[in-house]
Amino acid sequence: MRNLIFTSMVTLLLATVPAAGQTTAAQKPKTAAAVNRTWTPPRTPDGQPDLQGVWTNNSVTPLERPKGLAGKEFYSEAELADIQKQQRERLNRDYDEGEGEPPANHSGVEGAPLENVHYDHAQFGLDWLQSTVAWNRRTSLIVGPEGTIPPLTPEARKRLSEIAAKDKGHEFDGPENRPLAARCIARPTAGPPLLPTRYNSNLQIVQGSGYVAIETEEIHDARIIPSDGRAHIRKNIRQWMGDSVGHWEGNTLVIDTTNFTDQSPFPGAQNLHVTERLTRADEDTILYQFTVEDPGMWTRPWSGEVPIKKISGQIYEYACHEGNYGLANTLRGARVAEAEAATK
Repeated sequence: MRNLIFTSMVTLLLATVPAAGQTTAAQKPKTAAAVNRTWTPPRTPDGQPDLQGVWTNNSVTPLERPKGLAGKEFYSEAELADIQKQQRERLNRDYDEGEGEPPANHSGVEGAPLENVHYDHAQFGLDWLQSTVAWNRRTSLIVGPEGTIPPLTPEARKRLSEIAAKDKGHEFDGPENRPLAARCIARPTAGPPLLPTRYNSNLQIVQGSGYVAIETEEIHDARIIPSDGRAHIRKNIRQWMGDSVGHWEGNTLVIDTTNFTDQSPFPGAQNLHVTERLTRADEDTILYQFTVEDPGMWTRPWSGEVPIKKISGQIYEYACHEGNYGLANTLRGARVAEAEAATK
């Protein structure tokens, strides 16, 4: 159960990732996004590229490349146009037929059982197509020939297997047994790496002298990132979202993050290291690239890339907290099921 949320994100996440399959973390990932080298980004009062504003990384591109597209890193323009047409037709069916999304997809997890229900996204204005979409031609968020997360190391497989065995049968004992996302403590998509979500896939960037703040709408988390290249905090201090420090390389903000816990954003990773690169590509686009590595978790680093598009308006509070109804009802349902089982 610890990996349920991560598994759903593997199914859902949308974007593009630099060539991590065959690169090292020190190498800059290959990019498919167009960056206008002659365009001059606006500057903040202290002279840095201005990344400020409200943005979205909303996308329909999966995190990992579907098996049927193995070896195909990009769609053609015609294929992308067809995907866009299919998405519009899907949303129109929801509207016209009034049936909403197929029950198996209500949870946001492809192939989820019917009992894993969720509200109909289109009904509440939360469908992908009801928001600005950061379209791109990649077939997966993860880039490179494979387009998938690298295999786990033998050490990681053993560690995760032991955790799963220990947790089996205790998934609903109490709130501490539920995933951090279900408890509204941390969501893997809030970053780093900063990944698209099923809905509310918006963020706001604010800059001050020597600092950059990135707030994600879901799950209302804000990262305050010093941009002076200072050293990381002591290794024995671990945080849900790690310790981020940044520096500028020309027009690119480079963020280096370490000091994660082993619970978020990738449960089981013990020495996670994430490098992010944010480059203002034009007035309405930031090119977001990242590389993830943990030699004790995966057999090699992996990278990603996604365009972030400017949107109008503002982000709103995603009022999810650990005492949410969903968590309380889940645990209450488990107690009811236990009582019923005891009478049989």
